[in-house]
Amino acid sequence: MHLPRRIISYILISVVFINTGCKTPNALQVNNNQLIPGTFNQNTDTSNVAQIQWKSFFNDSTLIKLIDTALANNYEARKTLQEINIHKNILQSKKGKFFPYVQAGAGSALDKVARYTSDGAGDAVTEITPGKLVPDPLTDFNIGFQASWEADIWGKLRNEKKAAQSKYLGSIEGRHFVTTNLIAEVANGYYELLSLDNQLDVIRETIKLQAYELEVVKVQKQASMVSELAVKQFEAQLFHSQGMESELQQAIIEKENDINFLLGRFPQKIDRNKLLFFTQSLTQVKYGLPADLLKNRPDIKRAEWELTASKYDVKAAKAAFYPSLGLSSLWGTRSFKTAYLLTFPESLMYSLAGDLAGPVINKSAIKAEFKNANAAQVEALYDYQQLVLNGFKEVSNQISNISNLENAFGFKSKQVESLSQSIDISTELFKAAKANYLEVLMAQRDALDAKLELIETRRNQYAAMINLYKALGGGWR
Repeated sequence: MHLPRRIISYILISVVFINTGCKTPNALQVNNNQLIPGTFNQNTDTSNVAQIQWKSFFNDSTLIKLIDTALANNYEARKTLQEINIHKNILQSKKGKFFPYVQAGAGSALDKVARYTSDGAGDAVTEITPGKLVPDPLTDFNIGFQASWEADIWGKLRNEKKAAQSKYLGSIEGRHFVTTNLIAEVANGYYELLSLDNQLDVIRETIKLQAYELEVVKVQKQASMVSELAVKQFEAQLFHSQGMESELQQAIIEKENDINFLLGRFPQKIDRNKLLFFTQSLTQVKYGLPADLLKNRPDIKRAEWELTASKYDVKAAKAAFYPSLGLSSLWGTRSFKTAYLLTFPESLMYSLAGDLAGPVINKSAIKAEFKNANAAQVEALYDYQQLVLNGFKEVSNQISNISNLENAFGFKSKQVESLSQSIDISTELFKAAKANYLEVLMAQRDALDAKLELIETRRNQYAAMINLYKALGGGWR
């Protein structure tokens, strides 16, 4: 018994639908239920410095010029523009799949059919026009259009487009993140350079003092008031300070080169006013509420878009288990002679076809892609949650750091004042033979260390201010 073709077609289509529909795995339900604290250190002030544009945050015109140059020339920032363009083009490509793909073309061929074949025998007695047989060999010319289109029945193309759109928006946040980091790097490098300048001044002042005291000790040795040991101790201390001067000069050159690299230019002198290091007031940073991190930090916002994209990727991967409907068509003219190409309707050709196809056997590749999409979705969720946690940690650390550094700077300022006085006192006592040279050396060493530490503490204050601004998501606006 032979079944009609229509019934056979219906059976095959049903088998495809049953096979693909019953065995489709379920997608993982990923929900972001991460809870964050309501406040930072019980602070209820909603003011957030991250909303301030960076040119208003920094009050140093020289630093602002350096940052402007970096934003315009930095190669990492330039690369992010290309990344945005790449994702924008991918999005455009996904949008284009919703429309038919149409090609225009023309072709020609020459066909020689063997005489003792069914085609050859038929052509030998077939008249194209009365009294004119089919040419041998037979030329073939055609011009026309071909079109193909996939119907988005299960939303695969729609979800691919939404995923690409989310990744495009994420790439924009990626550029914001690079901008925030670049501003912080330039600012931190600038204040570190100022700190090195001030440390170099302290070292040079110390060298002058030590050189003077060395001459005093030499005179005292000639008067038999001290031994050669005292002279060598003072000489050694002077040599140590001179060595520190050379090291600081090298550190300054390297730091200038680091800043120039961020600015996208070759090594050159960095203009700055080292006197502003201590006289410039620190910007008061208001940090608002933890929920602001989700809106302000570009890295968190990008991770959120990546998570959204991964969800659409899962939906698109699931659609691969279902049959796809494809339509194709052809329209044009065809003739063995170019003069007949525009003869209608004799030279007209067209076709329209539809294909419904779905996986039946060996779905392992599709299943693997679907599992990968699920795993990527979970990974994206963990990335997002980790960035939120890290953001809260960074803000909390810098809030505490600013407070403790302010206290440390006050104490170290008093320490420097006391030790500076001790140098004068010990020197006078040494000249009057009421103190030994070791006490003078110890006073000088302690005072030098305290002055350098004070400068370092000041630099750390600037760094804490900048890093808190960055941790809050400031800088990219």
